[in-house]
Amino acid sequence: MRLQLGAGHPVSPLREKLSKAALAVTLLNLPAVVRADNKPTTQMDITTLVYDEATRAQVVEPLVNVTRLFPDGQSLSAQFGLDVITGASPSGALPSGSTQTSTSASGHEVIVGAGEIPTTKFNDQRFGFDGGWNKPWNHYFTSNIGGHFSHERDYQSLGINGKASFDLMHRLLTVDLGGGLNHDSVFPHGGTPIGLSDGTILVDRHNPKDVYNYVFGISRVITRRWMLGFDGSRTHENGYLTEPYKLVSLVDPLTGIPLENLTDKRPSLRDRTSLLFSSVYHFQKDVLYLSYRHYWDTWNLKSNTYDVRYRHDLTEHAYLEPHVRYYKQTPASFYTIGLISGEPLPDFATADYRLGPLKTITVGTIVGLSRIADTAGEWTIRAEYIRQTGESFPADAIGVQKQFDLFPTINTVAVVVGYSFNF
Repeated sequence: MRLQLGAGHPVSPLREKLSKAALAVTLLNLPAVVRADNKPTTQMDITTLVYDEATRAQVVEPLVNVTRLFPDGQSLSAQFGLDVITGASPSGALPSGSTQTSTSASGHEVIVGAGEIPTTKFNDQRFGFDGGWNKPWNHYFTSNIGGHFSHERDYQSLGINGKASFDLMHRLLTVDLGGGLNHDSVFPHGGTPIGLSDGTILVDRHNPKDVYNYVFGISRVITRRWMLGFDGSRTHENGYLTEPYKLVSLVDPLTGIPLENLTDKRPSLRDRTSLLFSSVYHFQKDVLYLSYRHYWDTWNLKSNTYDVRYRHDLTEHAYLEPHVRYYKQTPASFYTIGLISGEPLPDFATADYRLGPLKTITVGTIVGLSRIADTAGEWTIRAEYIRQTGESFPADAIGVQKQFDLFPTINTVAVVVGYSFNF
């Protein structure tokens, strides 16, 4: 799911990840295990994310999750989140080799140096709430239902979801079936621009967007130490899917110099499909996690993700979990670095790098600590370095554009500190 930012604010890739993660937690995860004393208890998880893209976006997001666990296995959960994001993101416009001056949607003058990638500054806050109820009905069937609400200056999301889990073959096989519906509203600051125009504004400022999600999962215990899993999901998006603050440059066919910037325009329908294969193997002490995800959609974007995690117990109350992830995607069918002046305009076009060809490698680790200073809770610290690259010098670049690095490497550091305890 995509979350908009404020005036002149493109959507952060991190925002999209955070939103999907929040939905996944509500829709797919099981609650914590009830304590052995079989008494009701409350579990609280507090985390804070600090995310920094060098020279670009910075995010701080505190989250609080409270889960009430009952003796019969039921649980009620509520999650509250607030994320504050500031910085700048590429607008989609091309560099020109000379100083460029433009006006943002909020009316502020923006000056871009010669040869620099034009960016748009943003500053926004988002509040989100997720709730869920998990109920085991017998030894074989468990249900989970939940809801979601989030709001920011130009985007609002309201959703419901549910999942049913079936334990078969003496709990050696688990099957999950679930789905969700989100009804979102996009209301860009300054009005909704007409796609592939010079910024002409429509009167209607509220644009609906509906997201339907269906999930299927199956996990099988192979041996006492080894478990395999398969998850599939299908998502249908319908409505306003364009980024209202993104631009596409119209360039001279000979020199490649930008003549003007047009607004982004994308199809109003998108179907996404993903398949996830996972393996968990428990050694004498350590645990190895492997996963592979294949994704494709009707915008012709395809991706492959490889993920490896290895948990090593340092002591009875401390563990280390290194992590490596590799991601690669192909561009959407209507992605372009720029349009050529004098040629007919296409039906759809975007220069948003997130829909272009790119690769991402993530390296990090999680450190878990419990029983510190006689506290009963557990601390976790996750630190990751993320390096994202794309086509810096595309083969279809024209004239002066061949001189510029059109996709500078993005280096990001993310740190998440969490504390969990029961009371």
